[in-house]
Order: sequence, then structure tokens, then C-alpha cells
Amino acid sequence: MLILLKNAQVFAPENIGIRHLLCGGGRVLSLSKDLPNTSAMLTIDCEGRRVVPGFIDSHAHITGGGGEAGFATRVPAPFLSHYTCAGVTTVVGVLGTDDTTRDTRSLVASAYALREEGLGAFCHTGGYHLPAVTLTGRVKDDIVFIDPVIGVGEVAISDHRSSQPTLDELLRLASEAHVAGLISGKAGILHLHLGDGERGLTLIRESLAVSELPPRVFNPTHINRQPALLEESIGLASLGSYVDATAFPVDEADDAIAADVAFVQYLDAGGDPGRFSISSDGGGCLPVFDDAGRMTHMDVGRPAELTLAFQQLLTQGVPLETALRPVTSTPADLLRLNGRGRIVEGGRADLLVLDDNHQISDVMVNGEWHLRDTRLCKRGRFETDTDNTQPV
Repeated sequence: MLILLKNAQVFAPENIGIRHLLCGGGRVLSLSKDLPNTSAMLTIDCEGRRVVPGFIDSHAHITGGGGEAGFATRVPAPFLSHYTCAGVTTVVGVLGTDDTTRDTRSLVASAYALREEGLGAFCHTGGYHLPAVTLTGRVKDDIVFIDPVIGVGEVAISDHRSSQPTLDELLRLASEAHVAGLISGKAGILHLHLGDGERGLTLIRESLAVSELPPRVFNPTHINRQPALLEESIGLASLGSYVDATAFPVDEADDAIAADVAFVQYLDAGGDPGRFSISSDGGGCLPVFDDAGRMTHMDVGRPAELTLAFQQLLTQGVPLETALRPVTSTPADLLRLNGRGRIVEGGRADLLVLDDNHQISDVMVNGEWHLRDTRLCKRGRFETDTDNTQPV
């Protein structure tokens, strides 16, 4: 069915004014100032409400994460509506600490499952540890030959849970990812988990200093874990890397910085807004360890935190077009997800409608409604009536 969203204030993510969006076949067919001359469509009058690109969550545990304190602490995978109710129309899955009981096979299968349920889904091969857990036996082959696989990660550095990779090991892995990206036209990035160790971004800086690899290949996440990491990451972004903050809840006693606050500090320091993304760590474990490396307590990452970070940016006075970039166009650029993260003719019809309070009232994924007037239209196969409300 053709769907016309007329009288929409479109942020693509830049503000392009009032437009009429004609969607069909999962695409934005036209984005015009004049109403299309056809009646074979469902027409919805947005009455000037803002229509924005669907969010890209570039770091989530689509198989579930955790497991750092025994098998009972393995976190279940989020359901489809946990993403869509948060405005996420594309997600990138990763493995975490546990790349033993979970592996790239299950990650790829989970990406395909989310695709079958209507979501855009990709993943990275490997996990925290080296040698990387792969499906084909080689990182390069996974990226080149397995459709959802676009990079390698999250590989842990500066963390007691990592495999303590050397500079040579990291360079070899980054090289495989980069070359695989060139061959396949995919992102070909090395997505790096940052722990709170004193070495911080040292391995990344050393990699850039001694190699010819482009800075964009090295993509650190959790950069808002500590003020020192954020400061280092601002410098890294100035060299050409993309950096990623995690939208996790922050207590007053925490050393961490909320993702929205981190983005504002990054902008105030003169950082390029097109090199800073925010992801949810949805489905992942958010553990706290004592000095002996034992987990004392844990929380769970939720896709809804991505929406809250976006809304907090607006509350802080960040313009809408700037607040959208870390969750739309920036991850799309890094991950080479053409047709996503922007509203353009011929692009995917992944759209959100915002109400006057910046709340998400409608979610369209690939031209189909998943949320309409705040009412859930599609659930995952194994969701109950109440499952979608848990993390939102």
C-alpha cells in the first residue's frame, strides 16, 4: 500500500520544512512540497508534526549479554518491540564478555530473526577476546561473505575481562576488517569496548601512529565511562575516528557521564558532531566490579535509554537537527548503511513521528507501521501483551 504522510515538518535530520512524504515498497518514493496526484494510497495528515529518521542503535546485545557472575546472570535478548518502541529501526548486534556460550553463529541467526520480524539488523563478528570467535574461521571471510556482518567487535581493551591484546594483534585484526570492508563495500571497522583501565585509548593511538590504517577503522565505545576517556576520545575524533557513547543510567556517585552530557561536552570542546554516536548497549549487562574483579551488582542495558538520551539533549537546548545526528546520520555514515539514518528520496522508509513533547508517537520500519498513535502494531513472535512495556 502507498502511504502518504502529508504536512510533515521533516528533519532529515536537517530541517527541510513542510513536506509530503509518499512511501511504498519500503522506500520514500517522493519528498515534495506539492501533494502527489494520486488517490491509490492511505493518507495521514501530520498537521505539522515533526517526522525524523528512524534511530540506528549501533551497539546492542541482540542475543543477550552478561554472564560475568555465573550462568544465571546471562541477560535475555530484547524483544522486537523493545527496539521499535524506542524508535530504533536498525540495530547492530555484538557479543560481549561471554563469547563462549554465545557465538557469531547465534548472533547472525538473531540478526536474521529480527529481519524476519521487520527490523533492520546487522552485527559484528567476534567478541571481547582474541582470537576472534568467527563463523567461517576468518574475520575477513565473515565480513565479506555473511550479509549481516559489517565489522568485528566488540573487542575489549583496557579491561580486566579482555584477552589483553598486543599492539600487533590489534593491528592485524584492524587490517583484516579494513580490507574486508574494501572488498565488500561494508563498514569494515574494529569496534572496541573500552574498560576503565588506566591504559585508556593508548592501543588505538599507537595503532594510528605506526600504521597506515585510516582512523575511521578504530571505533571505540563506552567513551563516557570516565571523564578521562571522554577527553581522550575528543582528541581521537579530531584525528578522524568515530567515537561512541553509551546511553546508560548514571547515578550521582558514578564516575561515568550521561551520554547526552558527554555529547554536549564534546560539542563545547569543538568536536565534529558528525563523528560522535550514541548507542544503547541494549540487552547487555552493566556490571560493577570490586577490586578483586568480582561483580558486586549489575543493571541491564535498555534500547529505551537511547530515546531518553535524545530527549535529554533537547531538554538541554541542543537543536533537534543536532540532537538527531548521534542516533541517525552519524552511525549510518560510519557503518555505511546507505539509505538509512536520513530521509531522502529512494531511502528506506524508516520514520518516526514526534509529538510536541518530543515523545515518539509513530514508528514506521521499512514502510510498515510498528507503532501508530502510541499503539503497538507489531510484536515479536514470542512477545506477550506486557513484554513490550518492561524496558520502555
